[in-house]
Amino acid sequence: MIRFFNGPVLEPAGVTENEVWVDGTAIAYVGPAQENMPAFDRQIDLNGDLLMPGFKNAHTHSGMTFLRSAADDLPLHKWLEKQVFPAEARLTPESTAAFVKVAFLEYIANGITACFDMYYHTDEIARISRDWGFRTVLCGSFTAGNDWSELYDFYDHYNHDFGPLVSARLGFHAEYTTNREKLEYLSKVCHELKAPVWCHNSETASEVADCIARHGMTPTGLFDTLGLYDYGGGGYHCIYMTDEDLDIFARRGLTAVLNACSNGKLASGFFHLKEAVAKGVHLAVGTDGPASNNALDMFREMYLINIMAKLREENAAAGDPALILDAAVSGGARAMGLTDCDAIAAGKQADMIRIDMGRANMRPVNNVVKNLVYSGNPANVRMTMVAGKVLYENGEFFVGEDPAAVYAEAEKYTRAILG
Repeated sequence: MIRFFNGPVLEPAGVTENEVWVDGTAIAYVGPAQENMPAFDRQIDLNGDLLMPGFKNAHTHSGMTFLRSAADDLPLHKWLEKQVFPAEARLTPESTAAFVKVAFLEYIANGITACFDMYYHTDEIARISRDWGFRTVLCGSFTAGNDWSELYDFYDHYNHDFGPLVSARLGFHAEYTTNREKLEYLSKVCHELKAPVWCHNSETASEVADCIARHGMTPTGLFDTLGLYDYGGGGYHCIYMTDEDLDIFARRGLTAVLNACSNGKLASGFFHLKEAVAKGVHLAVGTDGPASNNALDMFREMYLINIMAKLREENAAAGDPALILDAAVSGGARAMGLTDCDAIAAGKQADMIRIDMGRANMRPVNNVVKNLVYSGNPANVRMTMVAGKVLYENGEFFVGEDPAAVYAEAEKYTRAILG
């Protein structure tokens, strides 16, 4: 059993001075110090540092680390067709595994305890997640070129065969990379499995306009008409959503995953945060992939989401740091189906991070939440714990592999693919 004490704790009701005890994979106790303490295997004096739930990266493509700073400075569709898709065609299971490991190290060091990953060679992603002790939810990246009958095996395989740290949701890449026949088939699958569905949605103006030209409605309207949202789910980016689209998201209880850095770098546009919040749309936060961001940094995402809201509204009062922090932590957990990882509370999974509050960028501590969103960065992460296991602490990784060897292998495969 591990005891955390002598520091603030970010709980659902706010910041407290409670202790947190971890037993196995779960949080056993949250509350004041007790007179009769159990025997602890380790006691961690936080010394004023903040203990909080880990960030949930609710949209990413981990294996794209090999394209970091190699696929830049083009709008989305040219970026995909000229830089990304041709390079990805040369991926192998072995190279993908090497690239995923780099992303996982970055997640762990940055306080991310789970990712919602849409990529290729998913057995490799699941294996690394299981072996390292990191939590991953896999989302299918099916396109028109795939055999969609494999959706059943995908869903069953990753929800049962890799242990409790790996799970799956139904998903496809986007409306513009599939067709109505495939989507009708997916509707049949999701109804049989009673499963939520996810995809890229309304990321660019041309994507929405082209969908209207093909189907007479927006992507969100099309998916809803086909019954894809009957069991929940949501979309990534969701920039060019109409009022009717946002109404569908609110009515269906869907989640919009915000990806501000990627949207800004690709000049895709601004998420309609004010309108979405007014309608009660659920929110989560993701980095998108390391080729379109290029960092896997949830602090930067939170900051830019709030800044973009202010710029869009031309109002410095726009944005809500507390709302976006909750989206980055608990909203992502709920979107990914990780409802036992969404908070620090007794019985929840011990997916937690320690934030160094003694660094200059966190002083003075006038408002913990605003410090995290407006001035926090990955250097503040002192510890990352997933399911009660410390994976990173004070600059050292505990994943069973040497980071230098991971980086060297990824570099080797990158040179082989990109030249």
